Amino acid sequence: MKSISLYVDKKTFLNRIEPFNKVFYILTAIIVPLFIGEFWAYGIFIGLSLILLFLGKTLKRTIPLIAFSFTILVTIFLIHGLFNASNENILFTFAGLRFYKEGVLYATRISLNILNMLLSFAIFVLTTKPSDLVEDMERIGFSPRFGYIIASVFQIIPQMIGTMSTITDAQRSRGLETEGKFWVRAKAFIPLIAPVVMSSLSNTRERAIALEVRGFEAKGKKTFLNEKRKTQTDLIVRVLMILAIISSVIWRGYLWLS
Repeated sequence: MKSISLYVDKKTFLNRIEPFNKVFYILTAIIVPLFIGEFWAYGIFIGLSLILLFLGKTLKRTIPLIAFSFTILVTIFLIHGLFNASNENILFTFAGLRFYKEGVLYATRISLNILNMLLSFAIFVLTTKPSDLVEDMERIGFSPRFGYIIASVFQIIPQMIGTMSTITDAQRSRGLETEGKFWVRAKAFIPLIAPVVMSSLSNTRERAIALEVRGFEAKGKKTFLNEKRKTQTDLIVRVLMILAIISSVIWRGYLWLS
């Protein structure tokens, strides 16, 4: 079944790392620079994320995400560089506009934070299979219903898009006008959307029956098709990230007390 996931299996070590370790990496990449409060901390995690994306052979797929955020970052620099309430010292002048040091520094911090979060999330999204994430959630005690909801989000939308495409082709073959002016497309909306809704309701019923037949509501302990074993590497990586978070909190406490 099709999925809206951006996951790509490149057969790299990132694909084999536990999904929850990648979630821990996101938390670490966000929390550590936030508590340290220095630009170099953001730079370290941005560089680390870029290296991981390169080694995971997914760096090219990250470029559109970075390009999309570029306009947001430029807007942040313009707003804070020109109009930040704490602006006092002029840093430079461009095209008659005065950019202030305080606003530019504040915008730089926000931009680095956004870029850092974007890259760390990209590692998770591009290298984690949704079904593996759901399976791991159920292993640690999450309700199978919650896992099913997560999996359905990635599957139902592409399924409805495919159904819409099929019904559109069928209605066109019967002579229905689906292209042209706005009123022509509006008249075709109901004949198109009604079968999609009915088909979705039918698929939901069939899905519920299939789950019931497979013992979805069974109370006994469930087994998994793929029995995964936690490796020592996964444990070491998780411990290192926890230590990094604790160290950053201690560092912030030390600076606050001193």
